[in-house]
Amino acid sequence: MFQDVVEIDGAMGEGGGQIIRSSLALSLITGKAFTVTSIRARRKKPGLLRQHLTAVKAAAEVGGGKVEGAELGSLSLTFQPGTLRSGSYRFEVGTAGSATLVLQTILHPLVVTSGRSEIHLEGGTHNPFAPPFDFLDRVFLPLLREMGVNVQAELERPGFYPAGGGRFKVVIDPSRQLSEVDLLERGEVHRFIAVARVSNLPRRIAERELATLENKLDLNRDWLELEEVHNAAGPGNVVLVEIDSEHATELFTGFGQRGKRAEQVAGELASEVLHYLGSGVPVGPYLADQLLIPMALAGRGSFRTTTPTSHCLTNIAVIRAFLDTPVDVRDEPNGTSRITVGTVEQE
Repeated sequence: MFQDVVEIDGAMGEGGGQIIRSSLALSLITGKAFTVTSIRARRKKPGLLRQHLTAVKAAAEVGGGKVEGAELGSLSLTFQPGTLRSGSYRFEVGTAGSATLVLQTILHPLVVTSGRSEIHLEGGTHNPFAPPFDFLDRVFLPLLREMGVNVQAELERPGFYPAGGGRFKVVIDPSRQLSEVDLLERGEVHRFIAVARVSNLPRRIAERELATLENKLDLNRDWLELEEVHNAAGPGNVVLVEIDSEHATELFTGFGQRGKRAEQVAGELASEVLHYLGSGVPVGPYLADQLLIPMALAGRGSFRTTTPTSHCLTNIAVIRAFLDTPVDVRDEPNGTSRITVGTVEQE
């Protein structure tokens, strides 16, 4: 057995695969081994799924790690990191499982290596249970660049759920020390971009989604875009709303599914957008979760967001298990919160 192992309860909080991914990333960064038990124990299909196994194998490859329990359905896993290495890597999920979540596992460790890395990933790029490629490209990676990391992503082929088969490339020029960033004010909203995308499905679906968004969000028609995808492995439909503001960019996503009307897909997305706009905060619930680890690596950072999700609070708990960097969550008026990573200034 490995020595000095961080013990993680895989059923705590949100109890999902994020616990595995964040633990792997932080283990590679800190050099600390960990054991996680009760992996996804409350899920319909508990234990490790293929996308989680791909993340584990990716972490072991970039970090020279030793693993126990890396099997489909495994409820426990022990990981001992080795030497983190930059370089060129290729990982395939092999299903519609999210390739963006595999990237999430190894991105931050490769950010703090000493050389350039190029990662090729295949799998799902537009999956209702993970951040789509557009979110990485338009929202998250620009913030990493603001923190001092030159990271670029290129979508080569989209992979919609359930067929998968997507492919993208990420190039990372690392930074030994990330810069602090604070996202406390949204500022004036400059424009919206609403995109309805269909693959091997009738164009009319996207037209109805855009018409619903135009009506519910009172959008300028110049902000509406319809895209027909011709190189995907299977059918798919995704609709996105990007909000470009003075100090922040956010993006919200809806996914079409069999038996669900286009108007319902777009209507639910519009409700998410309106909730975000009404809150007045710069950071939405999904970006809040993504910002925690890079801010912890920077040593400090802060942002205002809506009430933290269980997913976000669980990620904070994992960070606290590996790092001494404090993470403070304070409730603010109207259902909003301020999250500060690093020393909290006394008021």
